[in-house]
Amino acid sequence: MTQVPRISSLILAFALLLPPVVTLAQGAQVAFGNTQADRNLPVEVTSDSLSVNQADNTATFTGNVVIGQGAMRLAAPEVLVVYLPDKSGIESLKATGGVTLVSGEDAAEAERADYDITTGMIELRGNVLLVQGTNAITGETVFVDTAAGTAQVSGRVKTILQPGSNE
Repeated sequence: MTQVPRISSLILAFALLLPPVVTLAQGAQVAFGNTQADRNLPVEVTSDSLSVNQADNTATFTGNVVIGQGAMRLAAPEVLVVYLPDKSGIESLKATGGVTLVSGEDAAEAERADYDITTGMIELRGNVLLVQGTNAITGETVFVDTAAGTAQVSGRVKTILQPGSNE
């Protein structure tokens, strides 16, 4: 699995250079990712260190954490993995410290992310920046439905659309 590069400064610089076609709204529904994600695919985690807590069915990955599931990649400094009570799989992932989520050509950044593996829902919170091709969207919260390939942006949404863009 390849490392997901830190894209915050590139995304921000790119978004600031776009012509100012701006839409402000309270919420927006957008597509996210090229295809619907299969949440039954294996989850691969790489990190600098791992701490396991058998008492509460959790594991904490720290340092350059990269998580892959199919074509989706999530990178963060720290990720808490919560296992199902019967330890047959992963229930959820909680990433903190600055998160980058990439699915196909789409990318998002946030302060934290919670991924419920059983439902396929990812909640990105805190200064979220979502980039889709030449378009950028910011908001406070983004809910990504990996099964449907959609995202819902809320919390003082600002959209920068590139004129003539088909994305």
